[in-house]
Amino acid sequence: MDQTVDRQTVVKTDSPLSESEKNAIIGGVLLSMLLAALDQTIVAPAMPTMARLLGHAEYLPWIVTGYLLTATAMAPLYGKISDVYGRRPTIYAAILIFLAGSLVSAMAPNMLVLIVGRAIQGAGGGGLFALAQTVIGDLVPPRERARYSAWIAGTWAVASIAGPLLGGTFAEHLHWSLIFWINMPLGLIAMAIINKPLRKLPIAAKHHRIDGLGALLLVAATALLLLALNWGGSEYPWLSREIFGLLACSAVVWSAFALRLLRAAEPLISLEVLGNPIVLAGTLSLFLLQAANIGLAVYLPVYLQSILGLSASESGTAMLGLMLGTVAGATFSGRTIPRFVHYKRIAMMGVTFAILCLGILSLVAGHVSLLVVEVLTTCIGLGSGTTFPVATVSVQNAVDQAHLGVATGVLTFLRSLGSALGVAILGAVALGYGLPLAGENVQAASTAVEALAFVMIFITAAAMLVMALVALVLMPEKPLRGHPEAPVLAD
Repeated sequence: MDQTVDRQTVVKTDSPLSESEKNAIIGGVLLSMLLAALDQTIVAPAMPTMARLLGHAEYLPWIVTGYLLTATAMAPLYGKISDVYGRRPTIYAAILIFLAGSLVSAMAPNMLVLIVGRAIQGAGGGGLFALAQTVIGDLVPPRERARYSAWIAGTWAVASIAGPLLGGTFAEHLHWSLIFWINMPLGLIAMAIINKPLRKLPIAAKHHRIDGLGALLLVAATALLLLALNWGGSEYPWLSREIFGLLACSAVVWSAFALRLLRAAEPLISLEVLGNPIVLAGTLSLFLLQAANIGLAVYLPVYLQSILGLSASESGTAMLGLMLGTVAGATFSGRTIPRFVHYKRIAMMGVTFAILCLGILSLVAGHVSLLVVEVLTTCIGLGSGTTFPVATVSVQNAVDQAHLGVATGVLTFLRSLGSALGVAILGAVALGYGLPLAGENVQAASTAVEALAFVMIFITAAAMLVMALVALVLMPEKPLRGHPEAPVLAD
């Protein structure tokens, strides 16, 4: 299963790329990342139309689940492949796989083919998430890298806002397949932009190999775990034998993967990377932060509709505070990191502020105005957003260039896994307190029961942020590599 690759190329300390070429590459990889991010948000408004025209509405959730499974499972694999074969062929492969999935989805004659197309899309999309951050890590030193994290956060914000608008417009006024056809020209434009300058990036690895068996075990273990998290509480009760069976099988395969990491001549994820305390703490903090943020983003619209009486479209608009606050927090953090020696304090203060705001929201959840909710959720986004640049830069700064792709892939993987886990945990809390799952009839429960359920949801999200804060506190701080002349303005 192992494929040995002999690479003599070494990393150059002085990049031959001009500033315009660097900007072209960054613009191209962010455009490709936007494609993958859009396809996580654009399909939701069109799903009823797809079900009506293609039939088999009972399989509708797999349009989302299929994409999530493959995108999450493939992220670490892309990081390793890019370290061995180089960024350009790997990102090209990811874009082409994504476009192939878009083509299958756009031409799907039935629901089964559409789900297969979405899974293929995810197999490419997972690479685009990891590779965008890895390529930026290649181009700029860690001290200057943080400010680009704001661009990544902005890309996610654009996808979060534009995706539902485009999806609804295409499905209602044109045709649902345009959701996927639009990817074709955008993907080709991204490839054309990065084609020439990306050739100049050196290959970081030397005498490395791809562990095929380890990759297979990782994909299988992740798929089983995500199936359990997606089906628990919705398709099957959490205590059902089906969910227990999936979790048990996932645990067995994860154990086999861990054993493979210990015994393989060159494991898929380097033990040097996994054993780095900065990588462990940084990825754990982002995992927990993403669990809280995505879980909150899923249940906040339900809260706005059931407690404050907003319509579906009004609750979507009210979500802008949380999303834009996150982008603003990431932008502030990214621009501030180069000015501080103890840069992780930025994230620690931000997460502490977010915990405080979530605590206030839980106290007033049953009797609060929309204005107060908007202020609090915006502040939660501001505080939590500061962690994304700090965690990303810290992890990338902790490893050498040969392991940059692997470390970034692990970070992306745990971030995606945190999203699924956060929704599952808050979903279990909602069901435990009698609140229907997100997307169901929120009027089925009494106002008092709903209020208590949301109080517990907000408290649970705050507890996740507390654990993320602990991980940040425990994370060692390594001086950022960068240009010698870069000033340090504050301590």
